[in-house]
Amino acid sequence: MDRRSILTGAGLAGIAAGLPGEVFAQSTAAGNAMSESRAPAGPEPAAKHRIRFGVIGLDHAHIYSMTDAMIRGGGSIAAFHATDPAQIASFRKRYGDVKLARGEDEILEDRSIVLILGAPIPDLRAPLGIRAMRAGKDYLGDKPAITSLRQLADVRRAIRETGRKFAILYSERLEVRAAVHAGQLVAQGRIGKVIQTVNLAPHRVSPASRPDWFWDKARYGGILTDIGSHQADQFLFYTQSTRAKVVASQTGNFHWPDKPKFEDFGDMVATGNGGTGYVRVDWFTPDGLPTWGDGRLFLLGTEGYIELRKYIDVAGRSGGNHLIVADRKGVEYIDCSNVHLPFGAQFVTDIVERSSIAQDQEQALLAAELVLTAQKNATRPITA
Repeated sequence: MDRRSILTGAGLAGIAAGLPGEVFAQSTAAGNAMSESRAPAGPEPAAKHRIRFGVIGLDHAHIYSMTDAMIRGGGSIAAFHATDPAQIASFRKRYGDVKLARGEDEILEDRSIVLILGAPIPDLRAPLGIRAMRAGKDYLGDKPAITSLRQLADVRRAIRETGRKFAILYSERLEVRAAVHAGQLVAQGRIGKVIQTVNLAPHRVSPASRPDWFWDKARYGGILTDIGSHQADQFLFYTQSTRAKVVASQTGNFHWPDKPKFEDFGDMVATGNGGTGYVRVDWFTPDGLPTWGDGRLFLLGTEGYIELRKYIDVAGRSGGNHLIVADRKGVEYIDCSNVHLPFGAQFVTDIVERSSIAQDQEQALLAAELVLTAQKNATRPITA
């Protein structure tokens, strides 16, 4: 079964039979779906290098797609560390009898390990990455990898002082096949120069599956910092902006009066030296939708436009990864469900060869800076 089937809900019973309940609930109902029903068997043929990596923190199910990507790219798990018995069981259920380190230091002090993957509670991710870099490792953090402007300054300082990588897996671009193909079409000049991105990113709350930190803005950083970081990354990438600023932003809590530290709506406008971007993020996916979120991306170019229906084509074609393009020659629908995901192999190559093919360090941190600034300056929506 592929990601397309998983994202649209097909065959979920089969997956559930092979995974612990917590992972199933967290991944499918909450929208943090695993990339495949089974872990990759090993590196893809295109993977150039082999590395050993460690995993610290399993508090978000994104850690599974991160780990899968590194295995596909040529990595092997040397050890992992977590303290929650359910999380440990889930990880071993997927990846076999992987070594459980007694503590974080055991992984950081292992000289054979060159990369740390981290998905602890969001406000702990940047400090972990800094410790990893100061231990001589590169770091790949789940988003949001940084939850405050102070953390961002600390991360930039650690990068300068260590020369290590602080990467962020913005999976809604890097691990979504339609988004990868959109980038290829843009690079080919299919729609001319991209001058605007519009991202709509609804998510499903699934309150029963959420831990306490999910409802606490101090822990997850706020809705723009959390979900919006994906969208800021896409704005910068597709417009090729290297400088950008926030024009306006809003955040609010419309539906959860008993959760005063939670935000269920946010939007922002940003402008850069490559174009402009509008982002709307929310937790209002209706129960009747057969997947966790109807994520849409619109790319407006000078010679055409592209629309992505990433996870579902409502009342339309089955599956996800739908791409529609209109240009000077006409219109075309492209099923991207078999597009190759290159991030894993590219990132492992970056680690070994010290290149920046998979992700530009400055762009990754600029995306974080934009949402942190938007979050800090957000006004409240006027509702009456």
